[in-house]
Amino acid sequence: MSGYKSLDVKQVRVHPLASRASMSRIEDILVQPDAPPRKVSEAIRRTVHQCADKIRLARKTGAAVILMYGAHLVKNGASLLVDRMMEGDWLTHLATNGAGSIHDWEFAFQGWSTESVEKNVATGTFGTWDETGRYIHLALLAGGLGDEGYGRALGRFISEEGVSLPSQSELESAIRAEPAHALTPARADLLQSMRQNKISGGAIRVPHPWKHTSVFGQAFARGIPLSVHPGIGYDIISNHPWFNGAAIGRAAGVDFALIGGAIDNLDNGVVLSVGSAIMAPQVFEKSISCVNNLRLQAARSVVSNHTIYVVDLQDGGNWDWSKGEPPADNPAYYLRFCKSFSRMGGEMHYVQCDNVLFLHALLHELRKNRL
Repeated sequence: MSGYKSLDVKQVRVHPLASRASMSRIEDILVQPDAPPRKVSEAIRRTVHQCADKIRLARKTGAAVILMYGAHLVKNGASLLVDRMMEGDWLTHLATNGAGSIHDWEFAFQGWSTESVEKNVATGTFGTWDETGRYIHLALLAGGLGDEGYGRALGRFISEEGVSLPSQSELESAIRAEPAHALTPARADLLQSMRQNKISGGAIRVPHPWKHTSVFGQAFARGIPLSVHPGIGYDIISNHPWFNGAAIGRAAGVDFALIGGAIDNLDNGVVLSVGSAIMAPQVFEKSISCVNNLRLQAARSVVSNHTIYVVDLQDGGNWDWSKGEPPADNPAYYLRFCKSFSRMGGEMHYVQCDNVLFLHALLHELRKNRL
């Protein structure tokens, strides 16, 4: 590639995570599920009540209830709220972005997360935290051997507090014996990483003292699928000598198929898009299109009668989304999290509300008498 210059990420100097000036401590931010939620407006209260009824009906009929969330839901302390919703069988699938996985893991591992982007970019230290990049990659590389997605692999790593790896010779033998096997790329990536980083096979124990606060760990323990939809270069695990786009992409590919399976069960179901301005609408629209494509090939009707609740702090462009999509010359047209979901069939409601407050109010409403 003469004339082209590329960065050698393997030369990035990383630092112990404990040396970072983390800005958020898990004990300080956790919202306790049994505490009464703060008051909301009458309009939001009605929407929460309606949403709870829709979820109850969906679960009664076996339809999917999908929570798609951004990283701030975890950063703002909603992890235990999500866990109680899982415990109550209110959620059938969860989905988040790469940042959602990183903050969840850091809190589970050391009880702290969040750094100053402005200060650390200026010093070349933003995202260069050894354990975060190393252990998330290790979880994904190991999970690839079992064809696990990002969410399940990281959830297992947190829940089981580490991983057990085959030896390098075992990986070499498997690759030689079955070079065309579907798992050969995953085996080769793990083998290469083990060689480069001088890792022997066997058990690698990584304590996670706060794993009970981890959405990933609890979803794995409860057997509830959680998919991660990252972007290469979007997340701080790119800033690490272990960076492996193939391993991340492989795990994300498994999870894209996984959320498609959830959406295939969405008729009469509910989607909660909470604080995810980009990932949720972008992933959902591609996945539901794939589902409808396959359904039509099988002479089935497309996904229908689903309800979507989009929750964010922005004002929705001062547009009444119940009237449909605004014209292209209206600034609200460019609010992706509203526009995309308004095009997805079913019924879309936009709720301008603090994300944690909405989820807390919803949990308390769901705990009331069922339909």
